[in-house]
Amino acid sequence: MFSLSITPRFYETDAFGHINNTVIAGWFEAGRAPIFQIFTPDMDIKNLTLILARIEVDFVAQTHYGHDVVVKTGIEKVGNSSFVVIQEAWQNDALVAKGKAVQVYFDFKTQKSDRIPDIHRVQLEALI
Repeated sequence: MFSLSITPRFYETDAFGHINNTVIAGWFEAGRAPIFQIFTPDMDIKNLTLILARIEVDFVAQTHYGHDVVVKTGIEKVGNSSFVVIQEAWQNDALVAKGKAVQVYFDFKTQKSDRIPDIHRVQLEALI
């Protein structure tokens, strides 16, 4: 499982003093960067072969400004052309959000999904 520490920024707060709910999805995307690097080690986005098909976020507790958040990222399952990323956000040793993202291995030339290459499949399955 990958781990990313994030320091919430003041502008990410809402009128109630909480971290705005839209921010968590962005933090989860940042937490998926090591997964993207499995497919594109140099992170040249022109060569990235993944698209996002679905995200879901469950807000478990309030997230506040002034305390770092740790985003944990792993893999739930690997299919033929897609895989499910699982993620959690923790603040002050408490789970504040959890979610899933479905990533699809995609051929931009044919505009269709494609089978995940075995070399990448092995790396993903090691994260289950």
